[in-house]
Amino acid sequence: MGRHRTGESEQCSSLVFPAVSRLFALLPLSLLFAACGGYGGGGSSGSNSSQASGSALKTLHVSEKEYSFDPSTITVSKPGTYAFVVTNDGTITHGFVIEASGSAGNEAKSGDIAPGSHKTVRFTFEAGGKYEMYCPVDGHRAEGMAGTISVGGAAAGGTTTNHGGETTTDSGMPGY
Repeated sequence: MGRHRTGESEQCSSLVFPAVSRLFALLPLSLLFAACGGYGGGGSSGSNSSQASGSALKTLHVSEKEYSFDPSTITVSKPGTYAFVVTNDGTITHGFVIEASGSAGNEAKSGDIAPGSHKTVRFTFEAGGKYEMYCPVDGHRAEGMAGTISVGGAAAGGTTTNHGGETTTDSGMPGY
C-alpha cells in the first residue's frame, strides 16, 4: 500500500505540470479581460440610442460637488452626439443623468461616481431641444444639483455658464 512505481510518478507529473503552468500563464490575461469588460468603469448606461455608435461632435467637461454643477447651463451649437466628462470634485458619491425635459424615455446615466473620480456620458441631442442634467442620488437634485442643456440650430459653437454666472462662447474658431 502507498507504493507506486517511480516511472508512473514521473510520467504523471510531466503531463500535469505543463497543463498547470499554462493555466497560470493565462490567469493574468483573463483577469485583464475581466477588468476591462462590464459596466462601471467610465462608460454610461441608459436608453439613449447614441451610446453605442457615432463619434462625439465635442467633449464637454462638467464638475460636480455638494450641491452644484459647473457649468450649470450648457448650450450645444447643433444637434448631434456629445460626450460629457463628469468629474466628482465633492466629498461624497454623486451621479449624472441627462434627459429630455418632460420625457422619461430618452436619457443617459453615469451610475455612481466616487469622490475624485470621473465618468464619460454620451448623449445625442435633437434640434431645438431642451434637456435636463441632474444628480440622481437621493435629495441631491432638490439641493441644487441640476442644470439645463439647450440645443441651437446654427453651425457655430456653443455657450456654457459656469457656477459663478460667467458665460463663455465657443465659436469653433481657434483663438476665439
